[in-house]
Amino acid sequence: MERLNKPIIMTAQMGKAEFAWADRLRKRHFPPERNLIAAHITLFHHLPPQALDEIKSAVIALTGSLPKPDAKLSGLIHLGKGVAYQLHSPELLSLRMELADRFAGLLVAQDQQTPRLHITVQNKVAPKEAQSLLEELSADFEPRPFAIHGIGLHYYVEGLWQDIGAWPFRGR
Repeated sequence: MERLNKPIIMTAQMGKAEFAWADRLRKRHFPPERNLIAAHITLFHHLPPQALDEIKSAVIALTGSLPKPDAKLSGLIHLGKGVAYQLHSPELLSLRMELADRFAGLLVAQDQQTPRLHITVQNKVAPKEAQSLLEELSADFEPRPFAIHGIGLHYYVEGLWQDIGAWPFRGR
């Protein structure tokens, strides 16, 4: 793969069924002209491309030794102009914090904060529209397990994402 001088985004990779469900909701509720990428769970928003080898090495080492983290959808989040599902996963957050410690000098301000893991299904709409969707989705929401299968890396290229690679959790 060609190396790009573009920011790197790190995501948690959903199970196939979970991804299909989340992406279907995103396609249904996200403004089509703004829905340029598939459903995702962002772990880091902006890692430097010059550190790609170090980043890949850390991801490969961790996913190779760790089992899939336990995770569950725990609720809905009102984003003001959108709606997201909140993901509760202490194990995934712990892995993310370990990576943040490793990458301490490389992180932009946004990535220095503890993230609120989530899957955005709507954004950049009128607040009233977001509130309506929140109420609709909340009506039958029940917390449930949510499969996380690996870690993915992507280049951010003018609003689009170009895949670098994905590594499954393989530990026992």
